[in-house]
Amino acid sequence: MKLRVLRDLSGILAWGVVACAGDGTGLDDLGNPIGEGPPPAVEVTLSGHVQPIFTESCALSDCHAGAQPQQGQNLSEGQSFANIVNVASGELPSMNRVTPGDPETSYLVHKIQGTQATVGGSGGRMPLGTGALPQSEIDVIRAWIADGAKNN
Repeated sequence: MKLRVLRDLSGILAWGVVACAGDGTGLDDLGNPIGEGPPPAVEVTLSGHVQPIFTESCALSDCHAGAQPQQGQNLSEGQSFANIVNVASGELPSMNRVTPGDPETSYLVHKIQGTQATVGGSGGRMPLGTGALPQSEIDVIRAWIADGAKNN
């Protein structure tokens, strides 16, 4: 059975090589047929990707929104950038909440990962009481910070 599968597979691969043979006309710079290949990289933006996470999970009336946000950190739309980028953390003033280009030295990242104690911080993992953010959302926030934490 294994031999038959390998024989069939090798036949398919040989057909694919012959079918793809040519002089390179119609290929992009990566050697992919034009219109195919990897999708272009998507820039993670504050307004389109990060703010919706903050709005859903953090910028709540009893947390990081309103007149008296926890730790003075308002994550509401239109307020979040000024409250986190290059702003010292209230719990760990030696570390910025967000350091553009460096998720590892951004206290916000440690708080959402639950690693704040490893850098000398305190308190609980955020968001508090609602469960941890999915890893995919943490990755979005990390990517935004790594790309310079732009106000976009």
